[in-house]
Amino acid sequence: MLAHLDFSSVFAAKNLQHLIWGVQYTALLTLTSWVLAVALGTVMATLRSTDNPIIERLVASYVAYHQNVPMLAQLFLWYFGFTTLLPESAQAWINTHGGEFIFASIAIGLCMAAYYSEDIRSGLRAVSPGQHEAARSLGLSFAKSMRYVILPQGFRIAMPPFINHTVVLFKNTSLAMAIGVAELTYTIRDIENQTFRTFEVYLVGTVFYLAISLGLMGVGAAITRSARILAR
Repeated sequence: MLAHLDFSSVFAAKNLQHLIWGVQYTALLTLTSWVLAVALGTVMATLRSTDNPIIERLVASYVAYHQNVPMLAQLFLWYFGFTTLLPESAQAWINTHGGEFIFASIAIGLCMAAYYSEDIRSGLRAVSPGQHEAARSLGLSFAKSMRYVILPQGFRIAMPPFINHTVVLFKNTSLAMAIGVAELTYTIRDIENQTFRTFEVYLVGTVFYLAISLGLMGVGAAITRSARILAR
């Protein structure tokens, strides 16, 4: 069977260029979604630390929704549903400026923010109460004590699940092909349609995803080790 494998058409100049473009587009989608997810997740985790019951219920509802609704359904809701609520001029602008990418970034980022907020919240709850008291005794406001004292420690504690969810976010970008985003999985399927080398194409795609995921985990492990050294 191995004798019949042929990767020459998969790695032809045109297809190789498409693969590289797919990897770059996936990286960009991962980055934009990650920035949104981390920023929003940090804000939600910080707000829950205020012990305000109304904020607690609102954030908990947000987290429950995004953790229990499939990400693919959320992608469809944003791309096919939300656009119908916009004026026609806004719809036209979005369609001519990469609406698929924009809504994929929003949907993935908002969904993963729920997971990051729980990671960060767990890290914040693990910080010693004495740290809070010490920060306030120095005259720091709640916002400054969170920024300079509590959040840095919470992030270090939350690093392992934080890294795992970053890998999950990267892998979930493959769902964006369902709304036409030309990321890696979309590119792989397009090359398969052109070359009819099904096994070879999807094997290459699998190797790409595996290599990038392991790379992210390796970088995350290095960051975790550095954070532990700095914390000593």
